[in-house]
Parts: sequence; C-alpha cells; structure tokens
Amino acid sequence: MHNIFDLSHSKEILVRIDQLKQSAQPQWGRMDVAQMLAHCSSFQDIAMGNSHSPRSWLGMLIGKFAKPIFYNDKPLPRNMSTIQTIMIVDKREFEVEKEKLKQNILILQSDGPKNCTNHPHPFFGVLTSEEWGKGIYKHLDHHLKQFGV
Repeated sequence: MHNIFDLSHSKEILVRIDQLKQSAQPQWGRMDVAQMLAHCSSFQDIAMGNSHSPRSWLGMLIGKFAKPIFYNDKPLPRNMSTIQTIMIVDKREFEVEKEKLKQNILILQSDGPKNCTNHPHPFFGVLTSEEWGKGIYKHLDHHLKQFGV
C-alpha cells in the first residue's frame, strides 16, 4: 500500500501534480482543478493538526466500521461525500493552490508520521499515523485521477 510518508510515493504524487493543467476537466465531481488542489491542501491541514473539523453524527455512528475505506488498497468511490468544512466552492487561483499543495506534501513528508494529528478524522475517527499516511496518499491519488493524472 502506498503511503505519503514514503519518499518515493510522495515524489510520485508531486510529479503527478506538476502534470496538472489549469484547463484540466474533472472526470467526475463538481470541483474545478484549482478547487480540487485547495481541497487536498485543506485535507492535509486536518491531518497535520493545522485545522480541525467536528465529528459528524454519521461518522460517530458508522465511521469506525467504514474506516478501512480510507486506508485499504481499494480506490475511493467516485462522488464520495466530503467533509463539509473542506468543500471548496469559491474560485481559486490554480498556480497558487498547486504550489501550496506541493509545499504541504513536502512539509508532511519531511516532518514524518510523528507529526500527524491526534485529533480524530471528522468521519472515520481516530487514525494511526500509518493510517493517515495511507489515507492521504489514497485521497491525493483519487483526486489526481479525477483530473486525468
């Protein structure tokens, strides 16, 4: 399983981000490419403990049972619901969001798993640093595939 804390896996993600074009159209979903980049950065802010989102009531009920979806080997389902606080609907600047995401990945990778948050994921609940690392990679992979890279 790929993990964002593995240097080769984070480098692969960075190369794919560099392949994105501002004109890229999503194969599913409503976000444009700049919004997707901002969404991925916001998600990483949660993982790094830079922001917090409250647990959803549905997550409190079933998050523990659904948690393997986040870090197993199967791709995330298309059009899966997202954390409301990181749903990006306003216009974003492509190059700014692209660089911000790349910097977040570099910081996350260099800081390593020990700096993952202890706060629970808003839906899945408490995650180990290994689960965060796999889930972050999987989330990035999902959205990069959404835009064809």
